[in-house]
Amino acid sequence: MSNVIEEKSFEFAVKIVKMAIELKKSNHHYELASQVLRSGTSVGANVAEAQCAQSRRDFISKLHIALKEANETEYWLRLLTEAEIILPEKSKPLITEVKELQRILTAIINTTNSAVNNC
Repeated sequence: MSNVIEEKSFEFAVKIVKMAIELKKSNHHYELASQVLRSGTSVGANVAEAQCAQSRRDFISKLHIALKEANETEYWLRLLTEAEIILPEKSKPLITEVKELQRILTAIINTTNSAVNNC
């Protein structure tokens, strides 16, 4: 991997995949597992896509999508926890990670926006 956000979002996606597999096996909550799986893996997919963006604006757009997916993933993780489908000790580290991804993505977007506006 070439950069921090790519690395962290990929590692996060791997953890989400493992959690979704476990969730489907143990609790049979297929719909909820599919939702968190889709949004949680989409963060990294959009970050990877941004690496080959056609322009700065395209780069920012892809990272905005990754940020929206991170926000959605946080929602699903909180819902799964509050509904007592997954234990807090399993969800809290993932929520901490997704919040870190949100902060990093926001910082990259803001920095890139500043660079675009200064041109």
